[in-house]
Amino acid sequence: MSFSHKILHWYKKNKRNLPWRETRDPYKIWLSEIILQQTRVAQGTPYYLKYIENFPTVYDLANASEEKVLKLWQGLGYYSRARNLHATAKMVVQDYNGFFPDTYSELLKLKGVGDYTASAIASICFDEPQPVVDGNVYRVLARYFGIDMAINGNTGIKYFKHLAREVMDRASIRDYNQGIMEFGAIQCRPKNPDCTVCPFNESCVALQKNRVDELPIKIKNGKIKDRFFNYLVPVDTNGKTILKQRKGKGIWQNLWEFPLLESKSEITTADVSHRLMDIITVKKPIKIYAYNDVTIVHKLSHQHLHTKFWIVETGDELKEGIPFSKLDKYPVPVLVADFLKTFKNSYFRTLK
Repeated sequence: MSFSHKILHWYKKNKRNLPWRETRDPYKIWLSEIILQQTRVAQGTPYYLKYIENFPTVYDLANASEEKVLKLWQGLGYYSRARNLHATAKMVVQDYNGFFPDTYSELLKLKGVGDYTASAIASICFDEPQPVVDGNVYRVLARYFGIDMAINGNTGIKYFKHLAREVMDRASIRDYNQGIMEFGAIQCRPKNPDCTVCPFNESCVALQKNRVDELPIKIKNGKIKDRFFNYLVPVDTNGKTILKQRKGKGIWQNLWEFPLLESKSEITTADVSHRLMDIITVKKPIKIYAYNDVTIVHKLSHQHLHTKFWIVETGDELKEGIPFSKLDKYPVPVLVADFLKTFKNSYFRTLK
């Protein structure tokens, strides 16, 4: 039995019952693929269902406000995916009359759609024989064939794409592509795979050479940057605060957050008091204190955010303030969302 036939046989017996598995609707396949980029199935599935419920068609998504799209995405991270999702939906409606392109080459023209996503949609929806190569596929191929090439280097990317095309099953490309990705997710897991029950355990090079834990090889990213975020949380006597929308091309573009004081290292209450008026306009605050004594370290792919929330109590009414009861409507970074969950309960309970 060939490599591809073993994958198909395994998939038929082991595939999970996932909500996007029984459809060929390119809108739903595209949506699932964008959500599952850098996201585990268990985490991504509720988001997929939430998006389908709120935006049943590509027209609904295209016509939605960016704020709602970002709010529903809150907690998934990599928010550029959500912005691209929204932009692509508009593009499909405006340029393709609401119909997704039915070829790999045309799908690549959509914003946020790269080689992997175009291959997945083309093969799953339209049976075009295009190989998918995601993290799971890289791992399966690298281990089975014992490949030392880095999966995130230019040479490695081209090599694995060529290999994936050589071993794929063209006649059953829809099931084969889903099968090899599923095999990598369930059987050939990143850590502690159960090779004793693997259908490839007699021919897998990595297993034979005791290199399962070493493969695939990945070039390490550059140095992690440390940033120090100090969120100033104004609170007036009416239970209002201030949120500002992030602009520019940095992290969390267009999300909302408390006024931010970024520093080169951890700072003290005196430092916050001294720089307060540069960040927000309030009369002399009644009280300033750190809500969290221990700095929260929020880890992103290329940077670590060392974060403190500083409560700024003021006797003034914040004229453009937002009631804490309405903050749930705003799309915010998960770091801010987690703070709000605890702060609203603990702080306002003490005022009653």
